[in-house]
Amino acid sequence: MLDEIKQIAARCIRGADQNHPADAVLREELRAARRLPPEATREVARLVFDFYRWRGWLDSQDSPDNLERQLQNTARLAVRFAREPDSFPDEELARAVPEWIGDEMEVTPDWLRTLQAEPKLWLRAKRGTGRALSEKLGECVVPSEPALADAIQYFGREDLFRAPEFHAGEFEIQDVSSQAVGLACDPQPGETWWDACAGEGGKMLHLSDLMQNKGLIWASDRAEWRLKKLKQRTARAKCFNYRAAPWDGGAKLPTKTKFDGILVDAPCSGLGTWGRNPHARWTTTPTDIRELAEIQNHLLAHVAPALKPGGRLIYSVCTLARRETVEVAENFSRTHSSFEPLPLKNPFAPSAPPENLLTLWPQQTDGNGMFIAAWRAGK
Repeated sequence: MLDEIKQIAARCIRGADQNHPADAVLREELRAARRLPPEATREVARLVFDFYRWRGWLDSQDSPDNLERQLQNTARLAVRFAREPDSFPDEELARAVPEWIGDEMEVTPDWLRTLQAEPKLWLRAKRGTGRALSEKLGECVVPSEPALADAIQYFGREDLFRAPEFHAGEFEIQDVSSQAVGLACDPQPGETWWDACAGEGGKMLHLSDLMQNKGLIWASDRAEWRLKKLKQRTARAKCFNYRAAPWDGGAKLPTKTKFDGILVDAPCSGLGTWGRNPHARWTTTPTDIRELAEIQNHLLAHVAPALKPGGRLIYSVCTLARRETVEVAENFSRTHSSFEPLPLKNPFAPSAPPENLLTLWPQQTDGNGMFIAAWRAGK
């Protein structure tokens, strides 16, 4: 069994590249190996992600064809870090990311150490049910911050996609920083919202829950297959207050509706997810960041006219690159003077003064890195 586990992990690594993310290749390989027991599938995933998490430590002279040896080396480093994290000095941890990243964002030892740790698994319970659900599932922790009372950190090893509570729509698997985006939107029952880059609907489902399934949410995405997945998820979550429509991100909007709020959870480089998705560290490029920043600027400019006077615009990206975060926000404020900054409370630091630009660092949240900016349309 051990040899088979290593062989599957090696096939995943050989099949992964910039156009074939490691997590997608892993899903396909595990689908083909259905007879593997759950413990074995977890071990395959661990080997694959440890390989990319610790790839910067591999001997450059080691033949890339000798994947078995490389997998052994990266697995050994992962175990050592879990047991003795202080045995890795700060300066050595720079190997965890490509050299160019320092030109795009602040790189700190704390951030790098968080990247090398096993990512936390977060659930989002239905509004007001976090404590009860955590007791029902067991092996859970609920944060002490009141705003995050429905965010649950799960430590167990059960396949939650098989849990009856999941199929009953009692929770979604959603990173805690993504949950913070919904809280920043603060949609009210009866309002009309637009999730402009809805994807498969994770944040839209949160908006609907916060709105108590009242009012209306438009959900759009350029990929219609994602909207089909969204339809499946809304049925399970018993979310009925939405309409879905494709939108390519251009100036022609999918509806003439005017909105109380718009969420632009824009496509981004995903630097904030590098702890959970280490393969992306070695496939993302500065060119990607530059091109995505242009898209982000266009998306904000295109959706802005669809807001009602006094409506709220929320911009979020799971990246920490300056060009995709602060610079995009500054550009929008400069080119849309009728929009005023909207201060937001940081749910992870409830005593901190509100600010309209929030950077959520993984080492502070135990989740992904996230940037959130907010404005109010002029009346």
